[in-house]
Amino acid sequence: MTCSRTCSAAGEPTRGMSSSRVDRWRAFAALLVLAGAAGAPAQAAEFSTLEVTKEGKRYFVDSTVVMNACPGAVFHVLTDYDDDAFRKVSKVFVESRFLERDEQGNGLVYTKAKGCITFFCRELERVEQLTVEPIRHIEAVAIPERSDAKFSHARWTLDPVGEATQVTYTMEFEPDFWVPPLLGTAVVYYQLKKQARRAANKVEELAAAMECPAGPSAVAGAPPTP
Repeated sequence: MTCSRTCSAAGEPTRGMSSSRVDRWRAFAALLVLAGAAGAPAQAAEFSTLEVTKEGKRYFVDSTVVMNACPGAVFHVLTDYDDDAFRKVSKVFVESRFLERDEQGNGLVYTKAKGCITFFCRELERVEQLTVEPIRHIEAVAIPERSDAKFSHARWTLDPVGEATQVTYTMEFEPDFWVPPLLGTAVVYYQLKKQARRAANKVEELAAAMECPAGPSAVAGAPPTP
């Protein structure tokens, strides 16, 4: 028997869902996981909040995490899309790059990621409008006709906590594909929690290895002094 990508790890065809529906569900859950990435140092990043909720067709992610690195360095890691740099944060990212960028670091960004839940995987692409307030705020809004989402709006707010950084992250997302009702927020939450902790730890590790940029002069995608 020749298996397509909708076969199980044991080589058995899946039942009850078409291949496109299975793949798109995995992509949807992966997108929520990947969107939150944003993994191991001596002291792991500490989450005080990590929630996934659903209202109608929209999903919401809210998290707060403290990272042992300065805001400027964390900001750089979260806005460094050039040369597939997001692959350093998580192996799920296949590609990342700026499509357009102004002097302040605002512009269009592209990411391609491959996410898995249970036995199924799918690549997922997004083109987003990136708006930044250096060291303080990052906002990414997906362009639906160029992304695997009807709506996607993510925000990161960075606040200094002593020598550390508190990162508050929110995301509102509506997929452009059918989501199996039996695979609800509990499955998404489990995967999100696992992947988000890994990614947050990696962001912290990368940021802690950098010197802090000076004040508001930091620009998205511009590296701090190593």
